[in-house]
Amino acid sequence: MAGLISGTVNPLTGGTTTTVEYLVVAGGGGGWYGYNQVGGGGGGAGGLLSATGYAVTIGSSITVTVGAGGAGNSNGGNSVFGSITATGGGSGGGYSAAGGSNAQAGGSGGGGAYTLTNGAGTSGQGNAGGSSIGATVPYSGGGGGGAGSVGVNGLGYQAGCGGAGLVSSITGFPIAYSAGGGAGSGSNNATQWGVAGLGYGSTGAGGQGVGTGTVAYNGFSANANTGSGGGGGSAYYTGAGIAGVGGSGGSGIVIIRYPANCAPPASTTGLQQVLYNNNYQIYVFTSSGTITF
Repeated sequence: MAGLISGTVNPLTGGTTTTVEYLVVAGGGGGWYGYNQVGGGGGGAGGLLSATGYAVTIGSSITVTVGAGGAGNSNGGNSVFGSITATGGGSGGGYSAAGGSNAQAGGSGGGGAYTLTNGAGTSGQGNAGGSSIGATVPYSGGGGGGAGSVGVNGLGYQAGCGGAGLVSSITGFPIAYSAGGGAGSGSNNATQWGVAGLGYGSTGAGGQGVGTGTVAYNGFSANANTGSGGGGGSAYYTGAGIAGVGGSGGSGIVIIRYPANCAPPASTTGLQQVLYNNNYQIYVFTSSGTITF
């Protein structure tokens, strides 16, 4: 069996399992770049699905797909366990010389920027991104939506924070997944610092805002295997060139567990970590593979 075995190796192999518990988290969306006094929207979190009682057939191979995090301005990839599909997070929106791009829908939606549309979330998987609600420059971006709450709106110099993620203890330890990316700030004043949107629970914050008209900051990228969204980039006070670039979303993760007194899988492929904790055997996929019970 591939991967790292942690804890005590299961000494019991007599029983069989017919159902398993799962956590399926898709890749987070990337944040948008800042441009000409307009901060980029934060990336939306990857969709999160978790339940017990998923039926498995002994001897049948189940495909596991771990979605990639979206690069700046791109949606995250879907994650799949058998018939369960979590949708990748939507990218943040932003302004550009060509008019800009609306934030994209996804598991959770990306944050909007300028007067452009924020992204919608997928029912049961995540929430919508925030909007940029100012009437004049500067336009700070809205935070990306998270699995736990919507992204916060951006207004003036204050960029929106990302929506909260959700905490799962399926591994035996509480870990936050699928938080929205914080947005980047805009500025129309050469001495006024914008305020970046924070990314909550395993994700990066947005760009730090603008100080002198010649400095912009990139959005931070989310941590791998969290499904969280990337931060939006901040914008120059003046100048029409691209300023701070958006951060990348975090890749997804698939975790499966069932009672420790049942037989371990007949085979697995792909990188994974195997845990025995709280009377469960737990299989953590950080890249794509298969599992056969």
